[in-house]
Amino acid sequence: MTEWGRTGKGKIALVTGGGTGIGLAVARALSAEGYAVVITGRRFAVLEKAAGEIAAATGNPVRGIACDVGDPLQVAAVFAEVKQEFGRLDLLVNNAGSNVSPALLEDIPFEEWSSILAANLTGAFLCTQQAFRIMKDQSPRGGRIINNGSISATAPRPNSAPYTATKHAITGLTKSTALDGRKYDIACGQIDIGNAATDMTSRMNAGVLQANGELAPEPTMSVSHVADAVIYMASLPLDANVLNMTVMATNMPFVGRG
Repeated sequence: MTEWGRTGKGKIALVTGGGTGIGLAVARALSAEGYAVVITGRRFAVLEKAAGEIAAATGNPVRGIACDVGDPLQVAAVFAEVKQEFGRLDLLVNNAGSNVSPALLEDIPFEEWSSILAANLTGAFLCTQQAFRIMKDQSPRGGRIINNGSISATAPRPNSAPYTATKHAITGLTKSTALDGRKYDIACGQIDIGNAATDMTSRMNAGVLQANGELAPEPTMSVSHVADAVIYMASLPLDANVLNMTVMATNMPFVGRG
């Protein structure tokens, strides 16, 4: 176990999909708050670069571990490394996910459906399962899990059945986790994000298909607002919880969508 884990100098957080976009912003913010942070993703080079930059800026430990969150063996190995190195886990941010290009529901290949399900839902379940096993037995007991739900957990975009289905399912997973975690002092909440400015949302400036069939550009917001929201959720004592929070660009077409 590292000195960080032995002395209890700070809390330990794991952020999936932490090498880019929202996950990277959240990892930076957590490290600045004094967490030792583990980031996962599929591309080790991206993780290594991100971890080095964050650690240099904050002076706190940051580890990058390559992992496909849809693979139970890889997920188990990551959490085993976290436990071995730090001795505990205080916060899991289930952020990893992917999407495919918009497509008619009847034309979506089964392989694409399966890959989105694995990345967005199965991965969150597997990570939650492993986090429970650590958090319920550590001392002090418990911890917090924050799921990236997306506003697609409430309202779909056109031609987005796989992504929307997984994000609706994340809401069910969040509620089940919050309920089943009570007896272990594990809190679980969900952040639904609307149009944070990342590489994934850059296409929105050129126009996004709306429910009425028109193409329209959509406003975005700084990803730093998402990171700030996660920091607030994580800062609460374990006897308080934000079950669900929506953080969105004020003028995006969500309220009244369709």
